[in-house]
This record gives sequence, structure tokens and C-alpha cells, in this order.
Amino acid sequence: MEQKYLIDTNVLIDAQMRNLPEQGLRFLAEVINKDFTVSFITYIEFLGYKDATRATEEFIALADVIEINKNIIQTCINLRRTGTIKLPDAIIAATAIVFDLILVTRNTEDFKNISQIRLVDPWTLQEVN
Repeated sequence: MEQKYLIDTNVLIDAQMRNLPEQGLRFLAEVINKDFTVSFITYIEFLGYKDATRATEEFIALADVIEINKNIIQTCINLRRTGTIKLPDAIIAATAIVFDLILVTRNTEDFKNISQIRLVDPWTLQEVN
């Protein structure tokens, strides 16, 4: 079974700003071409970014957006009860856990204490956790 990914906001912004290394851009392009999936939180954050343009809107509209559901809510509650994590990050982490997705993020520190999540940092292309 092919592994699927959930893309975090910071990665999309880094790619848009051309701040990702070439390897990371290629990796992200492959992920997006196969299955462009984001959390509804990422969708909101990306469009709410101060440099969002019409092209940004058209790009993110191509994504499959995972909306909130009771499984994500309960997993998020459990993450918040057992650790210190901001609510948007907890929702994104819970989404990745519930749907068995690897989270593509630069902010691996935000998720380091969550044993159930797998991460890939596009800056190093190393899987964390």
C-alpha cells in the first residue's frame, strides 16, 4: 500500500516563497501530484496568510481537504490532555493520526512528543518519530 501524506501549512508557504531546498521542492511536487491532502486548518491558515494571492487560492483549491469529524475531535482532545500542543497543531496531528498519514512539516519540534505520528521534514527529507 502506498503511503499518503498530509501537508502542513509551513511547507506550502515555504514552497510558495521558494524557501525550500531543491530536494524538498521535488519531494513536495511528487506528493502533491499523487495526492494533495491538507487539513481544513491548513486550508484556512494558507488562505489567511498575508501574502495570499489569487494564484494561492487557485492552488489550494486543488487540495483534498479533510474536515473535522468526531474521531479527529476525540484524538485532538487526547493529545491536548496528555501534552502541551497548540490547538491548530493538535488538530493537524489528530488528522494525520486518524487517517494514517505522514505529516510533511518543517516544524517537527511541535509534534516531537506525539508517539503516534510520523513526520517528514522536507528540509532534510528525513522521517521523524
